[in-house]
Amino acid sequence: MIEQDKNLKPFNTFGISVKADHFACFSSTEELKTLLTEFKDKPLLILGGGSNVLFTQDFHGIVLRNEIRGFEVPEETDDHVIVKAGAGEVWHEFVMRCIEKGFTGIENLSLIPGSVGASPMQNIGAYGVEIKDVFDHLEAYHIPTGEVHTFRKEDCAFGYRESVFKNKVKGQYVILSVAFRLSKKPSINKSYGAIESELEKMGVTEPTIRDISNAVIAIRSSKLPDPKVIGNAGSFFKNPVVEAEVAERILNNYPEAPVYPAENGKKKLAAGWLIEKAGWKGKTLDNYGVHKLQALVLVNYGGATGKQVYDLSTEIIRDIETKFGVTLEREVNIL
Repeated sequence: MIEQDKNLKPFNTFGISVKADHFACFSSTEELKTLLTEFKDKPLLILGGGSNVLFTQDFHGIVLRNEIRGFEVPEETDDHVIVKAGAGEVWHEFVMRCIEKGFTGIENLSLIPGSVGASPMQNIGAYGVEIKDVFDHLEAYHIPTGEVHTFRKEDCAFGYRESVFKNKVKGQYVILSVAFRLSKKPSINKSYGAIESELEKMGVTEPTIRDISNAVIAIRSSKLPDPKVIGNAGSFFKNPVVEAEVAERILNNYPEAPVYPAENGKKKLAAGWLIEKAGWKGKTLDNYGVHKLQALVLVNYGGATGKQVYDLSTEIIRDIETKFGVTLEREVNIL
């Protein structure tokens, strides 16, 4: 069913109230094709879980919500499985299903909001794991030709919260399904972040993949607001990757600053630490602001506009540039 003048507030985790001229859901390639044909001359937006978007204005076109479901194991050996899921599956539910079946590789990515289809677009990552580490292939509908194309890992140009779908072929494809190569032999990854200390708190000495998932869920729940309670899109900014001399300069002034190795001799800084050090953590402006427990998260306490949140992010970017000489980049898509 195609709806007109549809309020998108229920379909974005920021809870921003904007309207779309037209709105429809699709649960198959055929339905998608029909809708794209009918609205071929209109601006198009494909929505998954709406967890990585900030609406700053009404959308004058057609918004299509991806509800393609499915979970299958098309390939299995003694050691590995290929698990294929519909792009409209809820990411966390997919992770839980894999854990139930004893498939390991994505337990560190528990409780990340959004859909399966968004995971390779963003190359989502947390606690030492990124999608590129477990990605096998995806199928995507090519809007200009109506063909379904297969993308292998090398086709996706994965980078830090980056893929070919965010730049080179942006707006040309609709992801239909994603397949992951997971292991049947547990390989526990507990060295990143606070996982080890959380396991200690839980009294776990020999963790299973479910234990790792539970630890990640506990850590994320303690630091990140639930979008059902407080509007947000998780981490609003990327951790900046800078030249080594920039990191060195910051360490000279702030020896406690978190600095991590990155590719090509560069260094990765913690955006949350920079924002907190600049005094933004917990700052509230009317009904929106920076979360009190995690400076990376901008929040809508109810009734804020997308422009207000965007303007706040601009102020933060300018302030970090002035104080540290580092330019933050938004992770959230601005519309």
